[in-house]
Amino acid sequence: MNIIKLIISILVCQAAGLIGAVFTTSSIPTWYATLEKPFFTPPNWLFAPAWTTLFLLMGISLYIVWDKGLKDRNVKIGINMFATQLMLNILWSILFFGLQSPLYGFIEIILLWIAILITIWQFNKISRTASMLLVPYIAWVTFAAALNLAVFLLNGI
Repeated sequence: MNIIKLIISILVCQAAGLIGAVFTTSSIPTWYATLEKPFFTPPNWLFAPAWTTLFLLMGISLYIVWDKGLKDRNVKIGINMFATQLMLNILWSILFFGLQSPLYGFIEIILLWIAILITIWQFNKISRTASMLLVPYIAWVTFAAALNLAVFLLNGI
C-alpha cells in the first residue's frame, strides 16, 4: 500500500467538496431556505456527513485505480474520467447554489451522472472494488438530481 497516494487521493476528493461548500454554505440559510422543497428533502445537517463519506469513498476508489500504475492506458482513461466527474461535481455547486439556478444545476447534474457512470464503467476494467466504491456516489447523485428537479418544478426558477 502506498500511503502517500492514498492520502493524496482522499485529500483531492475532500478538497473538491470544500470548494463546492464555498458556494453552498452561504446560500443555505439565505436563498435555499426560501425555496419550496419536496417532501423527500433530507434535513440540512445530513448533507455534510453524506458528502464527506462519499468523497472519502471516491478517494479510496481513485487510489485503487492510481495504484495500478499510470503506464496502463485504462488507468489513464479512468483517472481522466474521474477528474472530469470531480470537476462536474464542483460545477454543480457553482450553478445551483452560486448562481442560484436549479435549472442550470439540473442540466449539469445529468452530465455529472453520465460522467460518474462512465467512470464506474472504466474503473471496473481496472478494479471491481474501485468501481463498487462509486455506487453509493451515483445513487446519491441520482437522489440529488430528483431533488434538484423537484426544487426547479416547485419554484419555477
